[in-house]
Amino acid sequence: MKKLSVMMMGLLLLGLVLASCRATPTPEPSPACPTAQPCPDCPTPEACPQCPECPAPVECPKVECPELPTGVTEIPFAEMWAKSGHADYEAEAFRHWDEEDPKQVPPSCAKCHSETGYLDFLGVDGTAAGTVDNAAPIGTVVSCIVCHNQATVAKDSVRFPSGSEVAGLGAEARCMECHQGRASTASVDKSIADAGLADMDTPSKDLGFTNIHYFAAAATLYGTLAQGGYQYEGQAYDAKFDHVEGFDSCVDCHDSHTLELKTEACRECHGEGDPKDYRMYGSAVDYDGDGNVQEGIYYEIETLQEKLYKAIQAYSADVSGTPIVYDVQAYPYFFIDSDADGTTDPEEAVPPNGYNAWTGRLAKAAYNYQTSIKDPGAYAHGGKYIIELLYDSIVSLNEKLSSPIDLSQAHRMDAGHFASSEEAFRHWDAEGEVPGTCTKCHTASGLPMFLKNGVTIAAKPSGGLNCATCHDDLKTFTRFAVDEVLFPSGANLALPNPDNNLCLECHQGRESTVSMNKLIAGLEPDTASDKLRFLNVHYFAAGATLFGTEAKGAYEYEGKEYAGRNTHVEPFTTCTECHDGHALSVKAEDCSACHTNVESYADLRNIRMSATDFDGDGDTTEGLAGEIDTLRESLYAAMQAYAKTTVGISIVYDGLRYPYFFADADGDGKADTDDQGAAVRFNTWTPRLLQAAYNYQYTGKDPGAFAHNGKYIIQILYDSIESVGGNVNGLTRP
Repeated sequence: MKKLSVMMMGLLLLGLVLASCRATPTPEPSPACPTAQPCPDCPTPEACPQCPECPAPVECPKVECPELPTGVTEIPFAEMWAKSGHADYEAEAFRHWDEEDPKQVPPSCAKCHSETGYLDFLGVDGTAAGTVDNAAPIGTVVSCIVCHNQATVAKDSVRFPSGSEVAGLGAEARCMECHQGRASTASVDKSIADAGLADMDTPSKDLGFTNIHYFAAAATLYGTLAQGGYQYEGQAYDAKFDHVEGFDSCVDCHDSHTLELKTEACRECHGEGDPKDYRMYGSAVDYDGDGNVQEGIYYEIETLQEKLYKAIQAYSADVSGTPIVYDVQAYPYFFIDSDADGTTDPEEAVPPNGYNAWTGRLAKAAYNYQTSIKDPGAYAHGGKYIIELLYDSIVSLNEKLSSPIDLSQAHRMDAGHFASSEEAFRHWDAEGEVPGTCTKCHTASGLPMFLKNGVTIAAKPSGGLNCATCHDDLKTFTRFAVDEVLFPSGANLALPNPDNNLCLECHQGRESTVSMNKLIAGLEPDTASDKLRFLNVHYFAAGATLFGTEAKGAYEYEGKEYAGRNTHVEPFTTCTECHDGHALSVKAEDCSACHTNVESYADLRNIRMSATDFDGDGDTTEGLAGEIDTLRESLYAAMQAYAKTTVGISIVYDGLRYPYFFADADGDGKADTDDQGAAVRFNTWTPRLLQAAYNYQYTGKDPGAFAHNGKYIIQILYDSIESVGGNVNGLTRP
């Protein structure tokens, strides 16, 4: 028996020695080879009483580690990693469970707070991937093997707490798995539902605070795609913040080992200074309403946070009936303000004094406040998404405050090109792909792609346009040069300033006289046909309006003459001479030099350069915009009369709802609805009615048409009224 024991002990020691040497995972660089532990001395065999002689002693085999690749003498980047937060063995993120019983990291926390837990989540340890099956031992950090293993090399998607999944990520998926937060819009809604709240302003002891957790950078970055913030019903939110190529992911902007921001690379475009002072040229509005549009986005957010906290405190006192205070360092963050002095005293910031008079409305706003605070880099990760969350939270609380927070000078969103929460950029979020026919003007990369290749392909939805959309060099900020632009009519046109031809690439509409004539060819003017459908010129076809009959963007009636390009006085003849290139606003102050009745943007509608009463209302002092408005009203009335008498079905229009024209069989002025309550589209078109409807839509979808080429617009309105049998007596055609 003793001989067997000796042999077993030897084998056990051999196994322990072999286990101490790990094979280096492929394809990652091998770590430094640890010094092999000396073999223990073999015990002296005792004499076996039953045996005449003892067997030879068991020899301990020589243990050798596999050789490191040629030239590798230490673990790459180990020194850089050792100085990062991921390697801080003393940090609360890794020490929090030291005094727990048992001393282990629970499965709900282990994924991001231990080496073992992350490997468990990946399934590297042999357990199921996508979940953490076991508690993890304390004393580990985010080590090399966490990010460098077989599973992470292949990983390119992340599922957020909202349930949304983002795919096609690449290396940043490793970062986003932990830097995504632990809650979402859905979490807050569930907590309110679980508390049984029907009234959002009634306090409930069953409702608590929902905490997004720390450093949820990925949730900020991906905005509405992740729904990390609380998104109010009926509001649209930014999606992923699209920066320029090369600086558009976690590892593009942060060193993957030190975690530090690559500030030297930032300075190539943003110049010297603190990143907190950075502000894109597209961020031309005053978000926080303090009058400063030069400060960094960080400070815009900071002021909105102050406003929201003030609103939270006012609401808690006025509506919840229990004053509230906040402490970013103390769990559970929101506390009862026992002395109602508005400040957080040390004795108040303790768990037993956690705030307990939550209403649904307050819980939503407080969640967004915490979300904005707990991502210290939110201003860079997704500043506009955070601004929207803060703004909407204030608006919500204001509904119940006796003294609402002043937002009269604040702005929720940017100008059109950068209003990335709006339909022009968010229309395709559900599909996850913008069709190739739309990418040129509705994604940041579409226009450069078109200019380079002459075609576009499908692309992921983007967060509005960015610098690289229009600028071919991000150091000198020169614009792409375009000699001429092909319009939907087939005309090749150009402005004197080649830079401004860029604007024409998108602001040209998508239809024309040519496409309309092709659609109605061979059909009787007043006979309805199921071959017809409404042609939509699309939005903001300012370039087509500007060029008039040269572009034929509106429908031009045969035998009529139309105005060509509107040439204003120098130097106001092109897009950027009249509009700010980033804010897109009209330079109204420049107009006042000649148009003395213009002092503000609103006064632009008062401009007129003719004494002719075009709309026949007897007012020759109103602006040209007013003349056009009256003519559009006349055309709409004429179209309705024509549809009722010629087709037998009345027609109604809604400029904000696709497909814009709807059937009104009962003639009550409202769109008919189907069994599901949806508006019934108008589909009993005659060629004549379709021509007029196209022009009606055209004049409405270019809100600056009166300035771009008012004479051309009046001509097509006059001809459309006349075509459908409207009364043109008293009207004047230019």
